[in-house]
Amino acid sequence: MATNKSMFAGLAGVLIMGTLLWNADITVEATGNYLDTVNGGVASILDPGAKDSTEAINKTAKALKLDLTKIETEEQESSTLVMANVKQALNVRENPDSDAEKVGMLYKDCGGTILERQDGWTKIQSGNLIGWANDKYLLFGEDAEALADDVGMTTAHIETETLRVRSEASTESSILGLLPKGDVVEVIDNSNEEWVLVDYEGSEGYVSREFVKTDFVIDAGETLEEIKARLAAEAEAKRHVNYGAYTTDADTTLLLAALIQCEAGGESYEGQVAVGAVVMNRVRSSAYPDSIHGVIYASGQFTPAQNGKVNRVYESGKIKQSCIDAANEAISGTSNVGSYTHFRRNNGREGLVIGNHVFY
Repeated sequence: MATNKSMFAGLAGVLIMGTLLWNADITVEATGNYLDTVNGGVASILDPGAKDSTEAINKTAKALKLDLTKIETEEQESSTLVMANVKQALNVRENPDSDAEKVGMLYKDCGGTILERQDGWTKIQSGNLIGWANDKYLLFGEDAEALADDVGMTTAHIETETLRVRSEASTESSILGLLPKGDVVEVIDNSNEEWVLVDYEGSEGYVSREFVKTDFVIDAGETLEEIKARLAAEAEAKRHVNYGAYTTDADTTLLLAALIQCEAGGESYEGQVAVGAVVMNRVRSSAYPDSIHGVIYASGQFTPAQNGKVNRVYESGKIKQSCIDAANEAISGTSNVGSYTHFRRNNGREGLVIGNHVFY
């Protein structure tokens, strides 16, 4: 609260100076910024009958026409975090004008950093996207932080060639699997000084903190160039698929199965079907791309797809049969999560809990 502290420090200084001047019966002309609007000098805004410093500060602020509530609100909104406040997406423009050229899109649950603000517009940076967005569709301050906490996640980036994932926070515990250099996994618990608890294919496992870099991340928007590239990839994927009837070729089924394995390979079959159902619910929703490929690779949606893990699992040919069966069942229309389009590690939020995930 640096601004408030400096403000109150300034007011306190005025009080001290005013008290000295009052006692010395000296009259001076106010020259500071806070006193420029006061014609009678320091003595005229002090109340020698005030019972305590808080009352004196409040009386001083009132005389100066300062709104302390507004000052605190402005301080709370001094955070550089900004989040999209839309059901689907909003345009990001080159200049702070609704007629300015569009440079990209910011989607639901996406966020970024405030670069500049003016006349009801905010210049943001979200991933590679830099441009202006209308404040009517943005969240700031505590509202933005609350949403970011809800939809963001802490990730661990693997920085060694091959990292063991262990069942317990000990080098003596059993090995659940291996993570390659460059892989990114979701962090479940980051409080241990030596070990990080991560999501390993839907199960919990520990990795040595020495070999990972942790970051808190939120979804990012897309530039026009990124949107064009994604749409081109979706168009190519659609050439062999009739999504009107939600039938697909074997390759696309395996792609969904690879995502299911990355997100829920260690979950029960019910949990694997649930992840597949989320993807298919998005395909059916107007708020998301209308293809399995498009949904999986949409910007900022599925971490394993963004960091290349889905591709590696798909190309390896080593996909669990249960994940393939779950993909086929989800594509056929089965949904054990209703119309839900989101899931994450069960962190206590409201929703349908299946295994280690909550669906909402």
